[in-house]
Amino acid sequence: MLNVTTRNHRDKALRKGHQAWTNGQAAGRRGQWSQAAVEYKRAFDHCPSDLVFGLNLADALFKCGRFAESAEAADKVLIQDPGNSLAVALRANALHSARSFADLAALLAARPVGELSYEQLSMLGSAFLSLYRPADALEAFMAAIARRPADGTAHYFLGRALSDMDLKREAAECFRTALLLGLGVFETAVRDLLALYERECCDWASSLRTLEAMKRGIQEMAADVALPMTAFVYATFLDDPALQRKAATVCANQFSSAVAPLTARPVRARTRIKLGYVSADFHEHATSYLMADLLERHDRNRFEVFVYSHGPDEQSPMRHRIKSAAEHFADVKDDQPRDVAQRIRDDGVDVLVDLKGFTKDARPEIFAYQPAPVQVSYLGYPGTTGASYIDYVIGDPWVTPLSAQGAYSEKIAQLPDCYQCNDGTRPLPVAPSRASQGLPEDALVLCGFNQPYKITPEVYDVWCRILSQVPKAVLWLLGWNDQAPFALQREAELRGVDKSRIIFAPKIPQGAHLNRIACADLFLDTWPCNGHTTASDMLWAGVPVVTFSGTTFASRVAGSLLHAVGTPELVSESVEAYEAKAMELATDEGMRHEIRLRIEQARGNSPLFSGERIARDIEALYERMWERALAGLSPKHLPVLA
Repeated sequence: MLNVTTRNHRDKALRKGHQAWTNGQAAGRRGQWSQAAVEYKRAFDHCPSDLVFGLNLADALFKCGRFAESAEAADKVLIQDPGNSLAVALRANALHSARSFADLAALLAARPVGELSYEQLSMLGSAFLSLYRPADALEAFMAAIARRPADGTAHYFLGRALSDMDLKREAAECFRTALLLGLGVFETAVRDLLALYERECCDWASSLRTLEAMKRGIQEMAADVALPMTAFVYATFLDDPALQRKAATVCANQFSSAVAPLTARPVRARTRIKLGYVSADFHEHATSYLMADLLERHDRNRFEVFVYSHGPDEQSPMRHRIKSAAEHFADVKDDQPRDVAQRIRDDGVDVLVDLKGFTKDARPEIFAYQPAPVQVSYLGYPGTTGASYIDYVIGDPWVTPLSAQGAYSEKIAQLPDCYQCNDGTRPLPVAPSRASQGLPEDALVLCGFNQPYKITPEVYDVWCRILSQVPKAVLWLLGWNDQAPFALQREAELRGVDKSRIIFAPKIPQGAHLNRIACADLFLDTWPCNGHTTASDMLWAGVPVVTFSGTTFASRVAGSLLHAVGTPELVSESVEAYEAKAMELATDEGMRHEIRLRIEQARGNSPLFSGERIARDIEALYERMWERALAGLSPKHLPVLA
């Protein structure tokens, strides 16, 4: 009797399951995937051993954008049939779309490489890149290329993995191959990256050709197109505000065209302004070194501070410091941009600050959803975003004079002294012995610790002319990667300077780095992209900085820093004046000593290193922005108040 009852229940469940599955099929043919998912779930609930029902459920959930549920449904199939290739494919697609990279890597890495398709190998490589495992990513992309050697996309991603391993020259070769094979709409963005990587390894002959192609491309491009671009390269390689804005606008159009903004929420007054910061750099990164003191000093009686981190958590002291400084800290690394934007909107953030712009690991899409009434670009990106969804760019009278407003899509909001926040609570640097740094004790140490991509042939010409005229000088550069040093030493010898006078410093932890730079006598800045954090670190160590200020944000940062510490005479407005000032300081020890004493004194009284001062100043700017929003007024330029 029990067996008959059980059989009857089973037959009834089968009939209900089959009917629900039939209903799901009909809904799917009509494109009603939400309804199809409901029916397939009913079918799978009735008949959990019928894997076809589970596969259909995973597919329908994916098609209506419910990626996490789709992955779960596919997993239920895999529990019963671990070798089911369709379930693997469905789960992989869902995990990739849900940005669940750890689960995706675990799923695909457990399968024999021979069983994985080209698409799955590419997803596995991308997952490893997102998990900061470039060596594993390299293996996956190599296997993908073996499947489709003529597909440019895999060569591009192989280049990304090589770049993350600091193999910039090899990465550039992969990009060249990808461009030859064709990348469709992505060709412009990859060409821009190629220029960056060529400069990273100081392959100047190639980079000049690529740079000329970049200029021609952006000059011929319509400003209203939407196209993937590497806007950062234009902001740092070109001293041309109009071309920078055009490139940024084309890039921003790409993000805004792909999203539908969230419904605007009502603007209302409140006791505390809700202030949000978004970045991938809340860890051991230059942005956090600059931001930490500001976050700690925000007035919690006037501001409620939210931090949204979409970058790695390496459990570092800096990560802990940032988390402790924030009233609300959200790790949104694995969340979709729209979900992050919705969270920001639900949190009721009033003023939202983008600390990334178009730099590495940025997510402009979050801002394109327009989750906050006031949206601001600050600190991380040295130029305009070209974005209609960013209301203000925070600068100062030197980096963003109102006379340059045509270079910006945003309204300019000026801090009174220097736009760059800094950490004045750090220990003062204590210089180690020069011998411990591989430096001669009796030499004049000219330091150029900017990243290699900022060193142009024109810059290096000037530096080598100075070395030729000051025999006791050495040039101390940062060994950012293993490939630039050989090229820079070769270029020095081509300019008549013995390569032994070019000395490279390895990358070391931040505290030790700040101590060692105090060994330098003079910092020689680069253009058209100045030192930013590097230049302020030099000033914190008491090292005089000589700079050339051009016409763009990136080319005027060091000038702003020098004005803030009271040494404007170190700012030149031509290459010739820069070289003359550098020579003057290189040959006048008394002048260097006097300026060094002034900089060291400024560490205690300069607005550049006063966290309290910049916190109050930037809060006043946020309040001015918010007051306009409360009054129903559109953004306008906010110059320094008299």
